[in-house]
Amino acid sequence: MRNGWWIVVVVTLAALVAVPGAVLLRGGISARPGPGAAEAAVARRLRSYLIPSSARQARNPLPVDPRVLAQGLAHFADHCASCHANDGSGDTSLGRNLYPRAPDMRGPLTQALTDGELFYIIENGVRFTGMPAWGGAGKPEESWKLVHFIRHLPALTPEERAEMETLNPRGADEWRELQEEAEFLQGTGGAPAPRKHTGH
Repeated sequence: MRNGWWIVVVVTLAALVAVPGAVLLRGGISARPGPGAAEAAVARRLRSYLIPSSARQARNPLPVDPRVLAQGLAHFADHCASCHANDGSGDTSLGRNLYPRAPDMRGPLTQALTDGELFYIIENGVRFTGMPAWGGAGKPEESWKLVHFIRHLPALTPEERAEMETLNPRGADEWRELQEEAEFLQGTGGAPAPRKHTGH
């Protein structure tokens, strides 16, 4: 057995015993309570060991420049913010109700991951969480742009966040509100109803 894999086996066996026990003690299969500290620590350790070392060591092939960051920002706002929030906090109705909760991507637990680990997670997802696999479309550069943008999240400016709000996906009610506002500003409609907060 390759050096270090015995740790994976031990941690996996411990998780197989501890996680079901913790689940039963904490309310059955309900996703309402967040994972406990032990469950979260075991899950992080397993994730770390199960990401292939070649993926973990991969370097971002794209340069960090304003164009790449702008494209990463737009992609994040359109595809990721519904769970992770525009600022990466995870403070959205979806993010707060996932099990485990969407992480605060600005914090040390995410920022300490290597670029390769972030890329691997974006491309392949994480089993038993709400994180889907976004790879397979033949455009890995999009995921590498997201890696650069995730690194940028702790320094996100109010102007960038405002720009992201214009790029977030909109439901039918939001489009109707925008149309009412446009008609009012053009003088062809009445005063629009107050805008509802989207939670992004």
